[in-house]
Amino acid sequence: MNNDDLAYIDENLRIIRERCAEAKEKYRSPGDKVRIMAVTKTVAPEAVNHAVKLGIDLLGENRVQEYLSKADLYDKSAEVQFIGHLQTNKVKYIINTVSMIQSVDSLKLGQEISRLAVKNGRVMDILCEVNIGGEDSKSGIAPSGLKELISGLSELEGVRIRGLMTIPPPSDSDIFLGRMKELYDSISSEYSGMDILSMGMTHDYAEAIRYGSTLVRVGTGLFGARDYSK
Repeated sequence: MNNDDLAYIDENLRIIRERCAEAKEKYRSPGDKVRIMAVTKTVAPEAVNHAVKLGIDLLGENRVQEYLSKADLYDKSAEVQFIGHLQTNKVKYIINTVSMIQSVDSLKLGQEISRLAVKNGRVMDILCEVNIGGEDSKSGIAPSGLKELISGLSELEGVRIRGLMTIPPPSDSDIFLGRMKELYDSISSEYSGMDILSMGMTHDYAEAIRYGSTLVRVGTGLFGARDYSK
């Protein structure tokens, strides 16, 4: 990458931080925290590490194989969380190197995370992924099944439910962000220890902050358009 590419990241991050700050000031309490996650799908490690040098301390990985190919090249000062659809047979590859798995949408997956976490002497933080828009193309538990899933997950050793994650439909996203906020408020009032609502991406992160997001996941808005055929 050349200096112009890196300068592009500098400017994008400045804009993201500015928009996040504006949304927080307008819609949230002064003490509210909102983390910015850099989503690194198809992004070169050099670009990722440049973002880390600018103060990004949280990376989001979508695909296990890609993550394994880049993990050793990343600046180790940044925390890595897994945010993509995760097959149970691939949990073993990430159980010791990520700090959180945001995409838990079945008890079967939770059980495998639990088994491997216990085997490796650790507790894995997880989020339950909710398909708030009911889209066939997306993973996630239906809102109607969320309580049953959390009830089952809460019985497992080696996992700690920290909250919810969602990817709302891009059209009318504010409606679905609002519904997700209501769902999170209801669920978190019943289950202690929940403090993370992960929602908001490049096109809607400011709006997500309005609706209570504590963690926004920004990829294209930070690194530019990527070649997803890779």
